[in-house]
Amino acid sequence: MHPMSLQQRIEKAGNEGRIALIPFITAGFPEPESFVRIVRELDASGADIIEIGVPFSDPVADGPVVEEASRRALAAGVDLDWTLRQLADLQLEAGLVLMGYYNPFLQYGLERLAQDAAGAGVQGCIVPDLPLDEDGPLRTALVPHKLDLIALVGPNTDDERMRAYAAVASGYVYAVSVMGTTGVRRELPMEAAQTVRRARAVFSLPVALGFGIHRPEQILAMSTPPHAVVFGSALLRHLAAGGTAGEFMEPWTKRAF
Repeated sequence: MHPMSLQQRIEKAGNEGRIALIPFITAGFPEPESFVRIVRELDASGADIIEIGVPFSDPVADGPVVEEASRRALAAGVDLDWTLRQLADLQLEAGLVLMGYYNPFLQYGLERLAQDAAGAGVQGCIVPDLPLDEDGPLRTALVPHKLDLIALVGPNTDDERMRAYAAVASGYVYAVSVMGTTGVRRELPMEAAQTVRRARAVFSLPVALGFGIHRPEQILAMSTPPHAVVFGSALLRHLAAGGTAGEFMEPWTKRAF
């Protein structure tokens, strides 16, 4: 049976009356030997899609928690090749997305990346440092393998730029809650709701909100909620402190949005 697309996974959650859950974990974190177990636990604990961060030495969009996770993973020998090999045998219910910077993808080879990622069950890529004007080669490599190149939009993305992304984007839209880097924030800024509202008006795809999300109350307070939420730094901190993926997911799966 053909797996559901990323878009269908988020729409299915909406049809069930809930917001889709998209945890992010850096490949090889907290240790290479525990990574697969944690991904399986996220899958079993209600994740609709799991974003896998490919470690990189200069993660410009990431805050200190993800940056440290990336540094630790690189020091342990984790790279894109290792990551794809770990994912290849997982047979998850959740969808898989690679979130990585362009340099490792380019070094790996875009055609090879598309083929190997699809073979490992990956359904999409997010590349924070690849602007729309320069994403043609990667998009061309991904399309034949039915891999989505997911658009990133933020408070500084004007409606015209959003429409340009909407013309080519697939999967879902990643709306960034705030300008700056990833990381846990006490309150989501007003711009987050405005970005979600504008993205929902322009895109026919589901809108996922990320950067700074760590508790359901932040989403419940929004007048226009996203279709999905992404959480990374809060999950990584929880795991680094010895917590389990299942414990982290519980408040989200219990809460009716």
